[in-house]
Amino acid sequence: MIINWQTPPDDHIYYSIFLWIEKDCEAEIGKLGIYSFRRGVYVYIGSAKRNLVKRIERHLCIEKKKRWHMDYIRPFGTIVKIITYDDSLGECELAGKFIAKGEVPVPRMGASDCKCPSHFIYLGNPKLPLSDDYIKSFFQ
Repeated sequence: MIINWQTPPDDHIYYSIFLWIEKDCEAEIGKLGIYSFRRGVYVYIGSAKRNLVKRIERHLCIEKKKRWHMDYIRPFGTIVKIITYDDSLGECELAGKFIAKGEVPVPRMGASDCKCPSHFIYLGNPKLPLSDDYIKSFFQ
């Protein structure tokens, strides 16, 4: 179930992918190690200065060579929402908005090229489908 995914405007270079993990699980996240993940919604913040659509389409696939941290957890969940953003806020600022109201389940996940605690954030068990008001609440 993917909600609100459409081809983004040309000036969008950042994205958030909301992943619903139905059951508690453990996954090895590349060199970061093995971690436990609770049932609930997680958001992954990423960027693609070129080919944003191809990057997102790659994240939609489950069977693939593992390259990004998201690739390791992707088979354990269902993508329930994708949002793209222009450069009004940077990737780290976007992650910070979600970190402020969420939890970091894996330190440095998706953030190996910056100083952020993580770009993968646990948001708990919000009602699905995720409403626009729910998403906006992270930016208030």
